[in-house]
Amino acid sequence: MLARKSQPWYHQSNPYWRYVMLQSAFLILAVSLGGWLGLALFLFQAFSAIWQLELVNYIEHYGLTRRHLGNGKFEHVLPRHSWNAAHRASNWLLINLQRHSDHHYKPDRRFPLLQTYTAEDAPQLPHGYPLMTMAAMIPPLWKRIMNPRVKAWRRKYYADIVDWHPYNKGLNPNT
Repeated sequence: MLARKSQPWYHQSNPYWRYVMLQSAFLILAVSLGGWLGLALFLFQAFSAIWQLELVNYIEHYGLTRRHLGNGKFEHVLPRHSWNAAHRASNWLLINLQRHSDHHYKPDRRFPLLQTYTAEDAPQLPHGYPLMTMAAMIPPLWKRIMNPRVKAWRRKYYADIVDWHPYNKGLNPNT
């Protein structure tokens, strides 16, 4: 955005300056209200929140990709491009977060209204998020559970792709 306006990254209109200021204000507030212990608790809470966010993001997208169309473009997002978990109790606890495919396919839809997809339309996790996040923190267990499912997903939707290395490494495959 700044480059299109011929402005340097450090220009005052860079929105990251606001983020830095807001974070700085919260750090100062934590120290002001709770001293060094307040700062430590705030940092621990921030670390925990980021850890949980990234862990859930990892299980929601593990091993799945969209077909590269060339020129850095990929196919449109479909329900099959993220994992779902149709487990009633954990969906209630997480406000339908496990209906992740619908969240990507229809991003304007509110979480309580997200739809579920069958195994024919979207890949399904074998358990709800609570169990799957615990499994993801033990890589050998996670790979034993998920890698066969990823391979089956690839055979089902992209049987024509032989070399998965560029996709696995986040490169733009040659088409």
